[in-house]
Amino acid sequence: MRTPGWFVLALSQQGAPGPEVGSSGPIGLVRLASPEAQAVLVILVLFSIASWAVILYKLWSFRRAERQSARFLDVFRRSSKFSEVQAVCKSLERSPLVGVFQAAYAELTSQLRHASGAQASAPAAVAANAGSPPASVARPMIRSLAALDRALLRASTVEVNKLERRVPFLATTASITPFIGLFGTVWGIMTAFNRIGMLGSTNLAVVAPGIAEALIATAAGLFAAIPAVYFYNHFAQRVKLFASEMDDFSLEFLNIAERNFT
Repeated sequence: MRTPGWFVLALSQQGAPGPEVGSSGPIGLVRLASPEAQAVLVILVLFSIASWAVILYKLWSFRRAERQSARFLDVFRRSSKFSEVQAVCKSLERSPLVGVFQAAYAELTSQLRHASGAQASAPAAVAANAGSPPASVARPMIRSLAALDRALLRASTVEVNKLERRVPFLATTASITPFIGLFGTVWGIMTAFNRIGMLGSTNLAVVAPGIAEALIATAAGLFAAIPAVYFYNHFAQRVKLFASEMDDFSLEFLNIAERNFT
């Protein structure tokens, strides 16, 4: 007596419309999405790829800058002459401290040249630490410590701008991609409701694919935005640390200049 019932149930399942092949999963939903939804997804993928390229580049760049800054500070504090520090700057040019030092060194050399005339034509003799000059040579004097301070400040600003290069793109990605994804979701929901109206059915099999297709855009927007937000904050904090390090170095340089050339 049970056999006919199971037979009828099997026939009804065979006759029921099943999901379209390949429509399950995110990839299938993207493949079957409307051209408008696919265009939104392409834009989000491009934003995501570009932001990850910036993230990987800045991670590598900042790590290298940190290593070279540590080496530069070690050389600077061990050297007895600014010329010795200048000699290693070319091999450590990725450090922001090198740019600050070179700007200050150029300003200091220029002032000493004007103050000492022909005797200051060799900037390699500038001393980094206190020392007793020969009795026959007049002690070199700088004309303006404030001008040296301004040179350090300008160089620090330039180096901070270099460190911040491309980082604002992460902020742009973090702020705009959720809205692009929301646009794709709204468009997909509109399409889903239009499909419901055309078919005249609120069956879950009719409604669910359109809603799922619409939500893929929101997921893609969040996928692009979340890493961008995290790494933007991370890089902003590291730039602040670099700026603080440059401020400390500027004060150290000014102390040496004031102690030896004023």
